Amino acid sequence: MSPPIPDEPLLIIGDIHGRADLLSKALKQRHCKTVLVGDYIDRGEDSATVLRTLMQTPDLICLIGNHEEMLLAFLSDPARHGPRWLRYGGLQTLASFGVSGTMETSPAPQMEKARDQLVAAMGPDLIAWLRALPSFWQSGNVAVVHAGADPAVAIDAQDTQALRWGHPDFETKPREDGVWVVHGHTIVDAPVAQAGRINVDTGAYATGRLTTAVISSGDVQFETTT
Repeated sequence: MSPPIPDEPLLIIGDIHGRADLLSKALKQRHCKTVLVGDYIDRGEDSATVLRTLMQTPDLICLIGNHEEMLLAFLSDPARHGPRWLRYGGLQTLASFGVSGTMETSPAPQMEKARDQLVAAMGPDLIAWLRALPSFWQSGNVAVVHAGADPAVAIDAQDTQALRWGHPDFETKPREDGVWVVHGHTIVDAPVAQAGRINVDTGAYATGRLTTAVISSGDVQFETTT
């Protein structure tokens, strides 16, 4: 397989999950076009600061992850989607915006109250910014997504489910179009670049290690922020 050859050098930051401290350090070290793979919120303690920092840094390319999708689903239908989101880290996101008193077992009226409080705390600009996040971005033969991609389908024709949540064939079947896919979503002990896949999710919220891939013509280097 041909090596990754983006149109220009890229810096790609893995899943942040509320670690505003690590994000701040990583952004200070950037030296070229920077792309973030999504999952900015949940699990870590400071999702609100992470989202506001990203929205206020317009030269960043920010993709949507499955955790942002769960938050947006909660805003649309809190009774239906609240329990799942809160179970997978939404409680910490609510707390970061000053919303408390809601659990995954809370009844529908309490979920709706929490949604209304969250909407007020986030404000319309931040919500609109989240809703507009793309699911993939590409430069040369390097595509950046959140979770994975169907290896049998062109990157620009993927179903958003595969891009945001993964695909069963992603890690086992090679692509035949020569595209390297950079992603997060699946935690690994150390970042890896092989067989057309580059994983940059080293579980920052739990490990304290935020991984960045620096990709230039034919070369992939990894940097760790702690």
